[in-house]
Amino acid sequence: MKKFGLKVLILGVVLGLLLAACQPAATSTPAAGGQGGYPAPTSEGAAAQATAYPAATQITVRVATDATFPPFELVDETTKELTGFDVELMNAIAQKAGFKLEWTNLPFDPMLAGLSECQYDAAIAAITITDERKQSMLFSDPYINAGQIVVVRKGETRIKSKDDLSGMTVGAQLGTTGAIEAQKIPNVNFKPYDTYDLAFLDLANGQIDAVIADYPTALGFIGKNPEKLETVGEVFTEESYGIAICKNRADLVDKINTALKALKDEGFIQQLEQKWLASAAQ
Repeated sequence: MKKFGLKVLILGVVLGLLLAACQPAATSTPAAGGQGGYPAPTSEGAAAQATAYPAATQITVRVATDATFPPFELVDETTKELTGFDVELMNAIAQKAGFKLEWTNLPFDPMLAGLSECQYDAAIAAITITDERKQSMLFSDPYINAGQIVVVRKGETRIKSKDDLSGMTVGAQLGTTGAIEAQKIPNVNFKPYDTYDLAFLDLANGQIDAVIADYPTALGFIGKNPEKLETVGEVFTEESYGIAICKNRADLVDKINTALKALKDEGFIQQLEQKWLASAAQ
């Protein structure tokens, strides 16, 4: 009986230990500052959470462009990708500011109309900063100076400057400052185009007498057709390009300007000028 009793005692102790292990841990009063009845996380816990589930540091910015303005924006014939001065600049700004870009390519006039209705967050397409445009959109700081100039066929002798365009047929792209300036000229026969490609094509083929365009844009087209096109006279307006921004996205202005300044200070924009503008002018 003693051995049997000892066995019973040992079995009882083991069963007791097993039952104790199966009981839920006692609850404690939540620490102050916690949410939903849970203690506020420690700094170590917060760091672990951030590592496991990193907060999104990039925001997606919808950017519109009109890729018919070489050397500022164009579609690479080989890769079919957007490229050019503006495209490289905007990509660099996005990298500096932590943006992820979502590009849309569409004609210039609908692009500005869509931006004014905030269908896009920003637009970059050799857009001249004007008081009229400032009424419906915001602008970054200027990133390049660009005025209007007259382009004619190579060897044209009748036209030596803007003052000789009266009575002539002059083309420009709809919605651009070139179109605005062309229509200011007395007795000019203004011919609007959906894109500058078509305007310069008609000029080269003798369908119109001249094209008015931003000087850097003109250089781009002349660079592609140096045997057919040339500028005459001097740049006759003072204008600057800026990145247009949806009026409801004022939060983007400082971010873009900060990145833009850093790129200027680093000499990046000067490198773009050498790559895209100087080569077009040669």
